[in-house]
Amino acid sequence: MTDKKKNPRALALDSLIALERDGRYSNLEVNSALVSSSLSDADRGLYTRLVYGVTEKRITLDYIISQYSKKMPDELDPDVLTAIRLGIYQLVFMDRIPPHAAVGETAGLVSGSKTGYVNAVLRSFLRADQKYKLPKENDRLKYLSVKYSVPEDLVSLFLDSVGEGEIESLLDAMNREPHVALRVNLLKTTVEEALAKTGGRLSSIANDVILVDSLDDTAKEGIADGLWFVQDEASRIASSAVGARQGETVVDTCACPGGKSFSMAIDMKNIGKMHSFDLHKNKLSLITSGADRLGITIIETAKRDARDPAPDLIGKADRVLCDAPCSGLGVIAKKPDIRYKNLDDIVRLPEIQYAVLCGAAEYVKEGGVLVYSTCTINRAENESVVERFLCEHSDFSLDTKSLDGGMKTFYPHKDGCDGFFAAKLLRVNNKK
Repeated sequence: MTDKKKNPRALALDSLIALERDGRYSNLEVNSALVSSSLSDADRGLYTRLVYGVTEKRITLDYIISQYSKKMPDELDPDVLTAIRLGIYQLVFMDRIPPHAAVGETAGLVSGSKTGYVNAVLRSFLRADQKYKLPKENDRLKYLSVKYSVPEDLVSLFLDSVGEGEIESLLDAMNREPHVALRVNLLKTTVEEALAKTGGRLSSIANDVILVDSLDDTAKEGIADGLWFVQDEASRIASSAVGARQGETVVDTCACPGGKSFSMAIDMKNIGKMHSFDLHKNKLSLITSGADRLGITIIETAKRDARDPAPDLIGKADRVLCDAPCSGLGVIAKKPDIRYKNLDDIVRLPEIQYAVLCGAAEYVKEGGVLVYSTCTINRAENESVVERFLCEHSDFSLDTKSLDGGMKTFYPHKDGCDGFFAAKLLRVNNKK
């Protein structure tokens, strides 16, 4: 009997089946499985690549399977379908795995007659020299959906965002393996020292962020020692736009897991007061432990619904960051399962985001700063929310000297970072 704790393919199959069955986020499943496994370092890498890869390429894989299976993917037993996806993924997208290993070891993961069916489909694909057809290009949505493994309704949304001329560049960027961005903790080290220790490269858009291809032992040790922490370049720019300075009172209304609070506290040279609120009390420990590791002492955490501001801080904050809950469509490269979100669930988000932004605005003193940010490139969650807010709040205006005119969307294919949005607003006077 296969020891799944020591077999990366078997563990990947179990995780992929669980993701389909339970609707759990892939990063949570991967982290949980790795903690309980006995995999070697190499096999941990293989397991992780298989789970994320099959999740990312599911639409493409099913289209290939439909060309070689007697039954359509939606007619197959979940175990069989997932095993075939696993095998096809290795054959198409993993050059270093020998075909016989991809077929034989994957087919052996299922039992009884299922083994024969999985083996037959995979060998049929091999006999055809692993060739498959994509939909015709004139069926534009379906072609892009299958080629880049993005649902058609999401392709349509992205087309509205960037247009036909950029859509393939955007989708391609969302399928690339992302680099890791590390925000340097200037309370403990310098950018130059961090570059020397990690062998990384300096971000071209954030001057205190270094980029590495992966988290090796040196990078992990630096995180443990509080020399740097993971924060994407666009997220860093959003927290930088707040302009937090030493001695000020700053509020982060949706703070967990804490990266933006940490960044702003470092900008403040750990002098002043940072109030980090979040709706989920159980996540606040992430901020507390992270601050301890980084040597940050000015952060106070509390459970708070951003739509219901703390009465004692209303009108008292110099600067406020409102990093609103969003669809996450800008971070698909890091969280591939986001692409399969039901877009009907996204429709309700702008109302929530607007309410969160209104709550955050209550904290801002006259002459203060309010930054609204999301990790999505959906205009309805971004520009539209800010435009509505400005129409209904005459005491705020865009800071046109910041963020390319006050609002900026970062795109993976243009900026090389997460898809992200930030808007900087100034409180010009108190409400009459």
